[in-house]
Formats: sequence, structure tokens, C-alpha cells
Amino acid sequence: MTHARLLGSATPLAEAYDLALVDLDGVAYRGHEPIDGAAAGLAGARAAGMRLVFVTNNASREPESVADQLTSLDIPTQPSDVLTAAQACAALLATRLQSGAKVLVVGGTGLVTAVREAGFEVVTSADEHPEAVAQGFAPELGWAQLAEAAYAVAGGAWFVASNLDKSLPTARGFAPGNGALVGAVQAATGVVPDSAGKPASTMYEIAVERHGARAALVVGDRLDTDLAGARTGGFAGLHVLTGVSTARDDVLAPAGLRPHYIAADLGGLLVPHPEPVRAAEDWWTCGAAAARVAGGRLELGGDLPAGVDLVRAACAAAWAAVDAGEHLDESTVPDLRVTPEDAAGVGAGR
Repeated sequence: MTHARLLGSATPLAEAYDLALVDLDGVAYRGHEPIDGAAAGLAGARAAGMRLVFVTNNASREPESVADQLTSLDIPTQPSDVLTAAQACAALLATRLQSGAKVLVVGGTGLVTAVREAGFEVVTSADEHPEAVAQGFAPELGWAQLAEAAYAVAGGAWFVASNLDKSLPTARGFAPGNGALVGAVQAATGVVPDSAGKPASTMYEIAVERHGARAALVVGDRLDTDLAGARTGGFAGLHVLTGVSTARDDVLAPAGLRPHYIAADLGGLLVPHPEPVRAAEDWWTCGAAAARVAGGRLELGGDLPAGVDLVRAACAAAWAAVDAGEHLDESTVPDLRVTPEDAAGVGAGR
């Protein structure tokens, strides 16, 4: 049986892959603030010949707005370099609806524009008998809009969500995301929506087809959306430890959520990635780091702290044990944190 595992790359990822599908919140920026190393990492990737497409589950904004924000953070971007969940949502609607069909849009200007440009009539009330409800995140959404969505869905309209992210990273912490708001309509109607955003691989496939990529690399901070979408679509995925999911989450991840590569930040695009190797007595080694699962307990060894190599070794050991049917006591998995002193890696701390 083939299990999801970490990969190795003897060359920098920016040279091994010709297209990076880069998430935004928690990867390129956090809220309205830059993430250290993001601009330099992406500039280096472009200099190595890698094409960048920014793929976001945020459906509230226009591609032009996203491009302007990235450019202001020293990441020069054109609107054509941005693909939003709103655009993917409109593409999903087009698989079942005829041009001119009425769609009740509950979301921001990005979703309204995408649905309209796809040839549908945008409405705002369930009384107009829409054939579908398209729901995406917008900070101004309130009870009245959610109620209209619930009325329409209860009346038989097709329920489509741009994405199902339960939380949204901001400069102040994590706020309710579109998935939390969609949950209100779902709770009121009992109807589970179809979703166009990650973890569906729809946006990745659109971007790859649009740019004719030979080898695409998904870059994200969330295992349950970015990296799950990579596994679903058959793309390699790089998890950067600057957002929602942590290194400990990597170690404990089930097969469908596991990344193929792990890096502290976007600088990970510019370096090779060693592949963990199984050694004697069930130890897995990566660089100077080592880890194994013995008696259900994760043990760390080697020269510590060993940076991101420790996370790689721990993942390899834990995944191999779990995939072989062994028990892993989660309480023995330490909180592996990114340290300012080790920009290229991760140190261990309990």
C-alpha cells in the first residue's frame, strides 16, 4: 500500500517546479501586514524562473485589489496573477446553470463581479426565485443576507459556497471565516453546500490549465484546505509554517492532509529539501535530526534543535508508524515552533 509521505528535492523547489500556486493569508501576508521573508522568497523564486499564481479562498475581493495589496508589500503582481474562490465559484455554477440564470449572491464585490462576468443575473432576494445561492466571505455580511440565503436554499435553490474555511487569519488573530457563516445557513436549512474553493482542487486545475504548467507546486499554510487540495488534485504541496497549521499539526496529519514538503517560510522555495531516511531501530533521520515512534511514543534525537529537519524526521517517523497500524500517543508529540533565530528551520519545545 502506498502512503502519503514527504518528498525530497536535491534542487531548490523554485527550480524543480515551474509554477507555484501560492495562498495569500498566512503565506504572503497576514491580514494587512507583511510576513517576514515572503517578498524575498517570492522574488527569488521568480528570478529562478518560477511563475507565481496567487490562489485564495477569499471571495470578497477583486483580483485587482489583491494584486494592488501584494504590490504594496513588495511583491509585484498583476491581476492576471490572481485566482480567487469567487472565480472558481462562478466556474462551478456554469457547470449546471444556463447563461442568464438568476443567482442570489451573498458575499463581497469579488463574488458579485465573478458571477456577473460568468453570464448570470445577480439578485439579492429569495423572492426573485434564484436558481442558485452563491455564498462567499465579506466582512459586512449580516443576518439579513444570511436569512435571504436560507430562504432561497430552503426553497430549492442550489447552494454553492466559494469555500468552507472556518477561520480567517487577521493581524489581530483568527476571525470567523466563510465556512462559519455558511454553517449558519446550513444549520437553518439542513442543506450541505457544494464548495468551489480549497480543499477542492478546482482552482489549482484552472491555474495549471491557464498557464500550461509542466509541474505545479501548491504553497499554503493550512493543511485542511491548501494541502488537502494538493493531495486531492495530485499536486505537490509545500507547507509554510507562517499561518494556521503548525509543525505539530504536520506530525499528526492524516494521509489526506499531509504536505510533500515543509518550510519555515517562503524562503523554503529557494533551498533543496532533504528526504527523511529510515535508519536502524526504526529511527528516521534528516540532516542532523532523528525521530522514531517506540511503544506509541514519539522520541526525538540527533543534534537539537535541528531546524525544520527535525519536523521532517518527526513526520516521517509518525506517519510510518500510523500507516503501519501502530498507536501514536499524541501527548508525546511536542509543540514544534518556528524560532526567530532559525529562519530556515524549526526548533522543538514542549
